[in-house]
Amino acid sequence: MKTILRIFLLLSLVLDLQAQSPKHEVRAVWLTTIGGIDWPHSYSQTQQKQELIRTLDQLQQANINTVLIQARVRATTIFPSDMEPWDGCLSGKPGTTPGYDALQMCIDECHKRGMECHAWIVTIPVGKWNTYGCKLLRQKMPNVIVKVGEEGYMNPEKKETGDYLAKFCREVTRKYDIDGIHLDYIRYPETWKLKVTRQQGRQYITDIVRKINIAVKSEKPWVKMSCSPIGKYDDLTRFRSNGWNANTTVCQDAQAWLRDGLMDALFPMMYFQGTNFYPFAVNWKEYSYGRIIAPGLAVYMLHPREKDWTLDIITREMSVCREMNLGHTFFRSKFLTDNTKGIYSFTKDFNSVPALVPPMTWENKQAPTSPRELNLQRGMSTDRLSWQAAKDRSGCDYITYNIYASQDYPVDWSKAENIIAQRVRKLSVNVPHGGQSLNYAVTAVDRYGNESTPLFSIAASQRARKIDFRELIIGRNNKKRH
Repeated sequence: MKTILRIFLLLSLVLDLQAQSPKHEVRAVWLTTIGGIDWPHSYSQTQQKQELIRTLDQLQQANINTVLIQARVRATTIFPSDMEPWDGCLSGKPGTTPGYDALQMCIDECHKRGMECHAWIVTIPVGKWNTYGCKLLRQKMPNVIVKVGEEGYMNPEKKETGDYLAKFCREVTRKYDIDGIHLDYIRYPETWKLKVTRQQGRQYITDIVRKINIAVKSEKPWVKMSCSPIGKYDDLTRFRSNGWNANTTVCQDAQAWLRDGLMDALFPMMYFQGTNFYPFAVNWKEYSYGRIIAPGLAVYMLHPREKDWTLDIITREMSVCREMNLGHTFFRSKFLTDNTKGIYSFTKDFNSVPALVPPMTWENKQAPTSPRELNLQRGMSTDRLSWQAAKDRSGCDYITYNIYASQDYPVDWSKAENIIAQRVRKLSVNVPHGGQSLNYAVTAVDRYGNESTPLFSIAASQRARKIDFRELIIGRNNKKRH
C-alpha cells in the first residue's frame, strides 16, 4: 500500500504535465448502438453509412486507434447471426434486416484507417422481459433466463450460459476479421440476490470467461480478449470502494483473468474522479501482469444533464494514465465527437501524434521478417513507396505494414511522431511530402502486433550528397597516385 501512496503523491505533482506521447498506447472509444444513442441516428441505410464514416473520420483525426462497437445489444445483433435476431436500432424494427452488415462495415472502415475494431458483446443482460430478443431467448432457453425486476438475465450459475455465450463469440470470431472480442456486463447483476458464496460466484463468472476464451482463441489466437469490469477492483487499505467494486460486489475477478491468461486487456469503467479514481488506477496498473489496461473515462459526465464536470477532471485523468503507461477509453463516442466542453479539441492536441496498439507479446513474440526492396519514386508533390512482402513467422500468415518518415537519416522508428501510416495492407503508399526531402522506414507487423526491424530508404538529395562526398574522396586519392 505504501507503493500506491507514493505513486499517488507523485502523480498529484504531475497532473498538469503532459507526458511525451508514447509509441504504444491504447486510445479507444465505446461506440454504443443500443437505441442509437451513439450511432445510428437514422433508419436510412444511406444516412447510417455516411454517419458512421464521419464518426470514424473524426476518431481517426484524434488518433484514436481502437473502436469497441456494440455488436450484441440485448440478445440482438447489428450483424446477421445464426443465433440471435437483428436489433431494432438499424431498421427500426427488431428482427428486421437493415439491408447491410453493420459490423462488417465498421470493421472494413476501421481497417482502412489503421484502427482496430473490437466486437463489444453485452453478455448477461438480455433486455426487458417482453422485448423481442429476450422473448426469443426465453423460448430457446427457458431454464436459463431469469427475471429480475423488469429485466431478463442469463443465469451465471447455469452451465448453459457459458456454453451459449462461447458459441456466440465463436460465431463472431469465425465470420469476421475482428481484432478483439470485448465482453460487457460479464458479472452478476447488481440487483441479483446472491445465494452462493462470493468465492463460488466468482468461480461461476470465471468459468463463463474461460469458455469464451477457449472458443475465441481456438479460432483465432491473435484476437484480443477483453472486458469492462467495474472501475474499482476492490477495497484498498486506505481507499474504500463504497460497496461498488468488481471483485466482491459482482464477483468479477478481472485481475485474476489477466494473471491466468483469460484476458489480454481490461477497460475498467472508471467513471469517478479524485481519490475515487487515482489510487484505483494505480491498483489496476500494479496487477496488470504485463497486459493492457485502458481505463474508461466518463466524458459523458461533462454534459450539463449529467454531472456537469469541468473539462480538467478528464484531462488530468488522461495525463495521469499516460504517466503510468496506461491507455484511455472514452465513454461514450458521441460525447467525444460532439466536443462536449472541448474534450475533442483537447484530445486532438493530447494525441497529436499517432500511437500503435501494444503488441500481444504474452501470446507470441516471433516478429515477422523485414520487408524487402524498398523503392522510392519522388514526385512533384507526392512520394510513392513500394516494397516486397515480408514473411510472417507467427503462424497467422498475415502481415500489415507501418510507415515512418523524417528528414533525418536513418529515420528514428522508435519515435511516435515519425509514424505516418499504420496497419497498411497493400505493398505501396503515396505520401504527400510538402516539398520536403523525406527519408522513410517500413516495418512489417503480424496479427499479434509484433513489429519487424525496419527497411530504410534514403531521400534522393541525401543520396546525391553521399555520392558527391564519395566522388570527392575518390578524386583526392587519384591525385595522390599521380
